[in-house]
Amino acid sequence: MHASSPLPSHSHRALSPRLDTRVPAGSWRILVVDSDERSARDLAQSLQRHRHDARAVTTGAAALREHSDADVVLLDLDLPDIDGLEICRSIATTSDTAVLAVTAHGSELDRVLGLQAGADDYVVKPYGFRELLARVDAVMRRARPKPAAMSMRVGPLHIEQATRTVELHGRVIPLTRKEFDLLQLLASPPGEIVPRRSILQRVWHDTDMTRSRTIDTHITSLRRKLGSPDWILTVRGVGFRLVQG
Repeated sequence: MHASSPLPSHSHRALSPRLDTRVPAGSWRILVVDSDERSARDLAQSLQRHRHDARAVTTGAAALREHSDADVVLLDLDLPDIDGLEICRSIATTSDTAVLAVTAHGSELDRVLGLQAGADDYVVKPYGFRELLARVDAVMRRARPKPAAMSMRVGPLHIEQATRTVELHGRVIPLTRKEFDLLQLLASPPGEIVPRRSILQRVWHDTDMTRSRTIDTHITSLRRKLGSPDWILTVRGVGFRLVQG
């Protein structure tokens, strides 16, 4: 994993200190996992300069030991001791820590496997540091969303949280409980891609991606009830986003 501006190398004992549980508002506790010690350290230091509490480790075993102290893990999937996909699965099933997978392999299959293993997002090397910061913030907005607004509007679509009702062009659209929860998630905010794993976790409180076909069933039903497939767009291999139909 490489930051955009390499920093001088340091000895192994100079790796960032243990994550502090007290971080400034708008900052995250970030665990960088990369077998390249210098790259891991440099990235952690770059993140620290942007007010994040970041530290680095170089093995999958260390990631499994220490991820619970982090808000988000920047995980290089190419590790020498443990397969990165296995680490994703373990973190996803044992904690609420978000995972941003980082790898040099950028095929569609690689991205799908990473997301299905539990990664919240996927970044391919080489990447820009500002892009990485933006992706971390986006992942954390999804992992720790703000309380849902009592009322949301997307063009002619009106979602009322208090009464759990949906109106389109002033006409009430009858939705099941899960359909309402799914639509509300996609509308918070509209236009943002919501990964399948996040949908499964936040609507069905499940982490088993083999059961994600139920998402497609509910998406199909929502499209039918909204009268157009254009309301909800499929982002192949990633998830869905709500747009004005």
